[in-house]
Amino acid sequence: MLTYDVALSFFGIAVLLALAPGPDNLFVLMQSAMWGRRSGMLVVLGLCTGLIGHTLAVAVGLAAVFAASEAAFTALKLAGAIYLLYLAWGAFHAQGADAAGNEKPLRQGKAQLYRRGIVMNLTNPKVSLFFLAFLPQFTSPERGSVAVQTASLGALFMLATLLVFGLIAWFSGTLGQRMRRAQTAQRLLNRVAGAVFLGLAVRLALSNR
Repeated sequence: MLTYDVALSFFGIAVLLALAPGPDNLFVLMQSAMWGRRSGMLVVLGLCTGLIGHTLAVAVGLAAVFAASEAAFTALKLAGAIYLLYLAWGAFHAQGADAAGNEKPLRQGKAQLYRRGIVMNLTNPKVSLFFLAFLPQFTSPERGSVAVQTASLGALFMLATLLVFGLIAWFSGTLGQRMRRAQTAQRLLNRVAGAVFLGLAVRLALSNR
């Protein structure tokens, strides 16, 4: 089992890592700004669920496959890049909110937005590699099952992500609602979102292990 000191230090580091600019929090920021806080929170929940997969991959040794196999790493990152390109296309063609700045009915259902977060997270092999390098530093066979400790660390990381990304979704959704009251600002927001997704796609496609 994790000790209090280990859990607290890990959680603090996880919060700092969640605050650092990266693909996932940029993704949450733009989704919330475009479609509102509800949409952003659904994406956040999906991203956190995706972390379960990465945690399990480390616990059972699957993450090591992506560290050792160039083909597996490339296949997964290209799948993620293609998905981000699809999102970029959608952002460039987005209708957004109405003229009063109110959220339109979700073009994707709640389940679809939730799955969007899961896919975004699971198709980034660098998250698995990061977990593979990061989580074992806080485990020790002397404290019992390493797999249980790894699962506990993954849960703490998900909690930190939920808190930080949830705040990002809330504030960016509020700012986006104000911007959507002006049609010019709304169009600019959609273009910026598309550019961000496009940039993330290129970054992921060109990334190395």
